Amino acid sequence: MSAEGLERQTRNYLSNNVPQIQQHGGNFEVRDIDESEGTATVAIGGACSGCGIAPMTMKAIERRLPESVDGLEDVEVVRSGGPRAAVMPSKTDDMEEMDEYEDYSPPF
Repeated sequence: MSAEGLERQTRNYLSNNVPQIQQHGGNFEVRDIDESEGTATVAIGGACSGCGIAPMTMKAIERRLPESVDGLEDVEVVRSGGPRAAVMPSKTDDMEEMDEYEDYSPPF
């Protein structure tokens, strides 16, 4: 599959299966697709950067996206910077270290 096809499928998955990102004031961007490696980098920002469940959302996307999009083997989710970053201070670094988020499986 082409990189454009993988990017389109990735965007469609996020829009259709993780609508909470946009519904709650967040946003996502497919930053990079490496067709030959089967990898994708997705950035989330806006309200996601200050959201208490952002680390869980990030981990769920990293696990579920490769299961749902043929040709993707690995996904990295990062926080957006610049104008797409949140105005709230980010807590995601601290939260990623908390055991509570390790096995959380959100309903999307």
